[in-house]
Amino acid sequence: MMSRRNTVLGLGAVSALLVSARSLLGGSPAQAAAPAHTYEVIKTDAEWKALLKPDQYAVLRKAGTERPHTSPLNKEKRAGTYRCAGCALPLFASSTKFESGTGWPSFWQPLDKAVVEESDTSLFMKRTEVLCRRCGGHLGHVFNDGPRPTGLRYCMNGVSLNFTAA
Repeated sequence: MMSRRNTVLGLGAVSALLVSARSLLGGSPAQAAAPAHTYEVIKTDAEWKALLKPDQYAVLRKAGTERPHTSPLNKEKRAGTYRCAGCALPLFASSTKFESGTGWPSFWQPLDKAVVEESDTSLFMKRTEVLCRRCGGHLGHVFNDGPRPTGLRYCMNGVSLNFTAA
């Protein structure tokens, strides 16, 4: 019979093996996959750190996630455009924003040719990461549970965006 302690220790060992195996195969659960292409805006890590606020840097350059319900953009209702906080590329029109109840600004469609999507297998799950087409900044993820007409939910980190009123 297995005790709770042995079960917990066993699960811990399996988790450690999975993390080690992933590291050997070229990544860790906390790292985003390497970009598949070259971006127009290229900066050194030091240049990004100087340009961005610490929370923006953590999200845009290190694929972090801001805490839900913390972005002032959740309450933004004016007409305008949401731009990349890293390079100012227009990404989303306010007309595509909707209240998803997730705690992050959500949109049902990006502007034409504004974002690129990459497979993201971090955290032991498969998701679709959304990146700025121009600088490769991590914006968030897209899911198939959004409203019509696309059925998509682009769930974006507010710190990765700046809003410009119309």
